[in-house]
Amino acid sequence: MEKHEWLAQAFEAERSHLQAVAYRMLGSFVEADDAVQEAWLHLSRADASSVKNLDRWLTTVVARICLDMLRARKVRREESLEAAELELDPSHESVIDPEQEAMLADSVGLALLVILDTLSPAERLAFVLHDIFAMPFEEIAPIVERSEMATRQLASRARRRVRDAPSIEDANLTRNRDVIEAFLAASRAGNFEALLALLDPDVVYRHERAAPSKRTPGEIRGALAVAKQLLRGHARAVQTVLVNGVPGVVVAPAGRLLAVATFTVTDGKITLIDVISDPAHLNCLHLAMLPDQDLA
Repeated sequence: MEKHEWLAQAFEAERSHLQAVAYRMLGSFVEADDAVQEAWLHLSRADASSVKNLDRWLTTVVARICLDMLRARKVRREESLEAAELELDPSHESVIDPEQEAMLADSVGLALLVILDTLSPAERLAFVLHDIFAMPFEEIAPIVERSEMATRQLASRARRRVRDAPSIEDANLTRNRDVIEAFLAASRAGNFEALLALLDPDVVYRHERAAPSKRTPGEIRGALAVAKQLLRGHARAVQTVLVNGVPGVVVAPAGRLLAVATFTVTDGKITLIDVISDPAHLNCLHLAMLPDQDLA
């Protein structure tokens, strides 16, 4: 068997693992695939005879490529502070089809992708490689160009942000979360009666944007009007999270945060829904995983 053919087969055996690493690093199927393809180019040009552990070597290469991509992304964001707001509208269609979006939510979780996106590139890499893929810190440290101790601190800071403690009692958290989950289920199913039953008759829906919208008013009052508004989008690309320590939801097609919604629940009924899509306000929110949400 020729060297190139052997390398190609060995690489294909690792492809799914490398894509899983890259996807959690980057939160994008397209960018993850680009990173994996670039790793193949690195391997095809390398002296494979000197590689003792191909799996670890490829994981390290992919991690370095992803770190560079994350750093470049951060620079672009800092240079685009005047970028227009990504408008949230219940009728907004995702750039990927619903089936692919559902696969994304099931395989990783939109909430985790959104929260990972709030970390620095080095924090994200250290957390993903250690906490999700069990790579030892001594191997992560050279990738982020830090000492092993500093790398541990990166992962620890990331862990605290991802797994922040709720600010309300467990019983209230569970009750509020159950109402929100039922609300999302009714919205996704287009079940008008179930949605209406969860809303207080005098519920208020407020939407804070960077600029006014002609399509959707900033405030809607009354269960009937709010339910009609909410059913227009069937709650696609939405998952529950902790928002400043209390249950809420993120709206994140393809893992890109468009909006956050918080809920006031009284006696099992939703009395207020606050939707925030103003980028300046979104950046001030602290998002974290719910206690039992999976990091896999």
